[in-house]
Amino acid sequence: MTVVNDFSWKIAGVAGDGILNAGLMLARTCMRGGLSVFAAAEYPSLIRGGHNHLDVRISGREIYSHTKNITVLVAMNMDSVRKHSRKLLPGGAIIYDGDQLKPTEADIGRDDVKLYPVPLLGLAEKAGGKIMRNVVAMGATLGITGLDLEAFNGVLRDNFGKKKGEAVAQANITAAKLGYDYAVEHYGNDFKFKLQKNEANGHIFLSGNEAIVAGAIKAGCKFFSAYPMTPASSILHGMAANEKAFGMVVKHTEDEIAAVNMAVGAGFAGLRAMTATSGGGFALMVEGLGLAAQTETPLVIVEAQRPGPATGMATHSGQGDLRFVLHASTDEFPRVVIAPGDVNDCFYYTIHAFNIAEKYQLPVIVMTDKYLGESYASAPEFQHHGLRMDRGKLLPDDYLANNGHDYRRYKITEDGVSPRAIPGQPGGAHTASSYEHDEEGFEREEEEIRIAMHDKRFRKLESAARDIPEPQLIGHPKADITFISWGSPKGPIKEAMLMLEKDGIKTNYLQIVYLSPFPAGKVAEVVRHSKRPVIVESNKTSLLNSLVRENCLLDVKDKILRYDGRPFNPEDIYYGIKELLAG
Repeated sequence: MTVVNDFSWKIAGVAGDGILNAGLMLARTCMRGGLSVFAAAEYPSLIRGGHNHLDVRISGREIYSHTKNITVLVAMNMDSVRKHSRKLLPGGAIIYDGDQLKPTEADIGRDDVKLYPVPLLGLAEKAGGKIMRNVVAMGATLGITGLDLEAFNGVLRDNFGKKKGEAVAQANITAAKLGYDYAVEHYGNDFKFKLQKNEANGHIFLSGNEAIVAGAIKAGCKFFSAYPMTPASSILHGMAANEKAFGMVVKHTEDEIAAVNMAVGAGFAGLRAMTATSGGGFALMVEGLGLAAQTETPLVIVEAQRPGPATGMATHSGQGDLRFVLHASTDEFPRVVIAPGDVNDCFYYTIHAFNIAEKYQLPVIVMTDKYLGESYASAPEFQHHGLRMDRGKLLPDDYLANNGHDYRRYKITEDGVSPRAIPGQPGGAHTASSYEHDEEGFEREEEEIRIAMHDKRFRKLESAARDIPEPQLIGHPKADITFISWGSPKGPIKEAMLMLEKDGIKTNYLQIVYLSPFPAGKVAEVVRHSKRPVIVESNKTSLLNSLVRENCLLDVKDKILRYDGRPFNPEDIYYGIKELLAG
C-alpha cells in the first residue's frame, strides 16, 4: 500500500556533516511543493563532533510537531544506524554510504526495513567535494519518494548562490542530481512512502526565535542588548542581522548584567527595549529586573529555558524555570509572564509583550525553550491587520509644556499606572531612583509612603488581569480528557489529540499563555468541570500544578511529565493517556 505525504525524515551524523543545513533545505523544498513541514534538531554542546540529528516531518495536512517515528533515516556514520534504526516505521528505509558503511543485522536490529546503499562520498567528490555528501543523500531521498528536483534546485540556488556564488550552487545541484539518478536507477519504485506536490499554500518557514525577532521588529523595538546563551543566542543573531534595515541599536554585551541594565536604560530613555537569555543569564539579570520594576521602566526579557541547574544541558529542552521567573526578585514586585507555544504565538505574543510593558510600565518576561525557539515550522504568513502599538500613558510634549509644573512621575493612580515622561521632554523633569520613593521620585522611608507606593505598583497587575484575555478551551465541549499545559508542549498535544480522536477518545486543551497574572477563574472552571484533566509539561515536579493549587486551591491528579532534556513527541502523550485510561 502506497503512503502519500505522511513522512518523517531524519539525518544523523556528527557536527560538520551539514545536518542542520540539509534538513532545512529539504523542509523548504517540500514547503515550496505546498506541503506542511516541521523540523527539530538535537545536538550536543560541542563545537565539533558528538552525535547530531535533525528530524523533518512532512505532511499534506497542517502539522504541529515532530513525531517519534521515522520513515527515512539518512545515516552519515555507523553510530547513526545503531542509534536510530529501531525508530523506523515498518517498511521504512536507511540511506547510507554503501562504500563506507557495512551495517549488519545486529546494527539494525530488525528485518522489516529497506536498505538503500548510495555511494555518498564518491558521488559528492564527483560533483566537487566531500562536503556535499548530505546533498547527495537529499537527492537520493527525492529519488526514492518520487518528488522531482525542480523545487530542490531552487532551494540550492537560494542557499548557496547569493552567499557563495553560482559555481558553488551549480556543484550542489550536480550532487543532488547524482544522488537522485542513482536512487532512481538502482531502487526505482521500490519504496512505498511517496511525496507529491500540493497547491502552493503561501506559507512561511521559520523558527520560534526568528518569529520572536519578527515580532520585536514589528512591535517597534529599537534597542536590543544580549550576551549569547543557548538557546536564546539566535535571537541576538537575528536582531543583529536586521539592525541597519530597521534602524535598531543591537549590542553584544560583555555579560548579562550589562545586557539587562542597558535595556533598562534604553527603556527609561523612551525606546522599546528587549534582552534575551537563558536561566543562568537570567539569574544575573535579577537585580536589573528589580531596577526596572522599581523605576517603573518598560522592559521585555526573553527567558529561553534549558534543563538542569548551573550550566545544565545547554543544547536541550525543558520547562523547569517557571517558579524562578515568577518569583526572581529581592522583595516582591509585579511582572507579566507570557509563554508562547508555537511560531505564531512567538510573533504575536512578542508584540503583546511590548504593549503590556509600556501600558503598565513593568517588566514582561517571555518564556521559551530550545524546542520552541530552535524548531522550524511552516506557518501561514503573519497578518498585520489589527496590530497596534500601545505606548500607554506616555505624555506628549504639549501636555507637559502646560502642566509640567505639577508633574509627578510616580503619581498614585487608581490603575497603578502613572503618566510617563521621558528624559529631555520640557516640563517632564523628575527623579528616578532605585530606592523607595514618593510620587516625585525622591527617596523616602516613611511607613505610609512605602505602603502607598508598593500598593500602587501591585495595582498594575490587577489592571493587567482585567485587560489580558482568558485562555480558551480548544476541542470537544464534552471531552473524555482535558489537557492543561503551557509553552512548547502545545504542538505535540494537538497532534496527540488527533491520534486519540481516531480511537474515539474525545479531548480538549487549555493552553495557558499568561502565567502572571494567573487566570485562576478560568483554570478553576475548567478543572472543576472536566471529566479528567491532565497536565502536560516538561519538568519533574509539575510546576504548573503548583500554580493551580496556589491560585485555585485545586489539585490536578493526572500528569504526563518529561524531564530528560528532550521535548515531548505526540506518541509520549498518546500512550500516556492510554496508560491513564487503562488504570
